[in-house]
Amino acid sequence: MSDATLHALGQDPDDFAASIADQIESFIVAVTEVAKGEDPDSAVPFLLLEVSQLLLAGGRLGAYQDVLPDERYEPDLGPEPDVDDLRERFAIMLEPVDVYSEVFDPYEPRKAPVAHRISDDLAEVVADLRHGLIHHQVGRITEALWWWQFSYFTNWGPTASATLRALQSLIAHVRLDQPLAALDGLDTDEDLTEDDLAEQAGEVMAQELGGLGRR
Repeated sequence: MSDATLHALGQDPDDFAASIADQIESFIVAVTEVAKGEDPDSAVPFLLLEVSQLLLAGGRLGAYQDVLPDERYEPDLGPEPDVDDLRERFAIMLEPVDVYSEVFDPYEPRKAPVAHRISDDLAEVVADLRHGLIHHQVGRITEALWWWQFSYFTNWGPTASATLRALQSLIAHVRLDQPLAALDGLDTDEDLTEDDLAEQAGEVMAQELGGLGRR
């Protein structure tokens, strides 16, 4: 392990939190700008870049020492910032490719794929990040670090990772000239069983793999 890595893992909590907060603020500003829809053709590449960089912050949080909050109960933050506008903007912008299938935990045997929306994922990630950012902005550094680290493992980390794979797949299909197959009705709004989801996701994957041979 390099000296730089060792230094990062043992970094002063205030400095570490400030660095993470900078990365998180940069992500929130960037995705908010993308959601305005001023350059929709570049939205997916920009989102791929921003989510990738956010997951670097997540990796740093995951490798950092365990953070324990100062108080047993989380202080009241007041009303949570609304992310519905961000969600709706991305849903409109990404409508043809918004829904995708994902396996939540690759280590859980026989876990069926579930339907996700990129727009929902981005809104949920921003909500989680803002929650910790409020703590940081009012000087509750340990609380902010604990929240970012805890929610990285439990919510925004897995969600952002799934979103990254979806975005990377979209760009790969475009760059490799492999049109996306229809998702055959796969949707987060449908009341489908795990068998239904597994069958639909399997059909999509079979169609995609069928076009991967060299031409």
